Amino acid sequence: MNLRRATPYFCLLPLLAACTKEQRSDVGAGGGTGGTSESTGSTTAATGSSAGSGGTDGMGGTGGSGDVPPPAPEEVPVLENIVFYDGYAATVDEPIPDGVIRHNNSLVATRLTDELLAKVQTTLKVRVVVGALCDNYDRLGSVNLALVPKGAQTYVPGEVDRIEVARFITPFMNMNEQPTTVPYEWEASNLVPILKDPDLLADHDLWFELGIFGVPYAANEEVAGCAGRNDTQLGSLLLYTDSTQEAQDFSVLLPLAIGEDFNNYAMGASDKVGTTRKTVRFELPADTQNAQLVLITSNHGANQGGEEYIRREHYVYVDGMLALQYKPGRMSCEPFRRYNTQGNGIYGPSPRSDEEWQSFSNWCPGDVIDTRIVPWGAASSGMHEFVIDVPDATFIDGQGNFPFSLYVQAQ
Repeated sequence: MNLRRATPYFCLLPLLAACTKEQRSDVGAGGGTGGTSESTGSTTAATGSSAGSGGTDGMGGTGGSGDVPPPAPEEVPVLENIVFYDGYAATVDEPIPDGVIRHNNSLVATRLTDELLAKVQTTLKVRVVVGALCDNYDRLGSVNLALVPKGAQTYVPGEVDRIEVARFITPFMNMNEQPTTVPYEWEASNLVPILKDPDLLADHDLWFELGIFGVPYAANEEVAGCAGRNDTQLGSLLLYTDSTQEAQDFSVLLPLAIGEDFNNYAMGASDKVGTTRKTVRFELPADTQNAQLVLITSNHGANQGGEEYIRREHYVYVDGMLALQYKPGRMSCEPFRRYNTQGNGIYGPSPRSDEEWQSFSNWCPGDVIDTRIVPWGAASSGMHEFVIDVPDATFIDGQGNFPFSLYVQAQ
């Protein structure tokens, strides 16, 4: 397989670190589920696996051949108990494990070794565990994959191709209350052809990034033991892999956007100010029999009447045809109540009904934000157009954002 990277007609910008506003006491930054796409995330202890991966014609096998048994499943640690610090402060000079680099207080990375890559089988799940330190608010986190020139010992995130693999929301957590950790999981078998491609690996090293934005200021005052501290969360990243299905078959990867601003009031955040419509034009290098788009969005805006509180229809078009319609938001956020050990205005003292959650909740503190697989199918070489439109979004007082990530895979 020859995995080719094609340059999109779109400007790649650095990952936007999104977070909650410290002065508020009720809600954070997040996203949800819903719609007609395949969505690929779950908080493992709360909801179980929610959906599968983007399909290819090769799915459904055992990964073995003849009488040779498949290898045993493996869970592979990538990053273990990394301490994150105040996202607004200068980068700390605290110890960090060998092989891990700290881009800033809220973003770390590690190169995937040949030994680790050899353990990847035909399916893949990404798992994150977040531990409570001195940030008791809900925050935005992400897992990214960076394509870095071979042999580089470090890199600047905004200067290399990167894709967002997963996004999540931390709960309101008091480090003195149990549970002190929250697990997340995403189906990510579509990454296998990237991680195993010899041509890509000949020129690039692959680095996994884990980002968790955090701010300790409220916890400094409200959480026992946090006075004067600037550590915010612990984070671990693991991969679970087995051979229960055949590997997906993609040979083209086009990184198009990672954490881009998407709103109706900032210049460049949409097609034009006043609309919440974003167009991305890109070029396929060759005809394809099967292609898919991988999309992540989440709704933010904690001001009165903000976009966090109002569920909006999202419409995705490919070459002018409606490819996906979804409205973020879980049926209920009650499954995540146990992780929200710090009192907050989202959960309150007693359970809410499903109807109450659906009346305002675009996402749940302690939940994943779904990675949406948008099937495309056969497509010709040349220029194509992706459009995402949220026509009812208002962004009252010029606040809020829908951070937007997108890449294309094709056979």
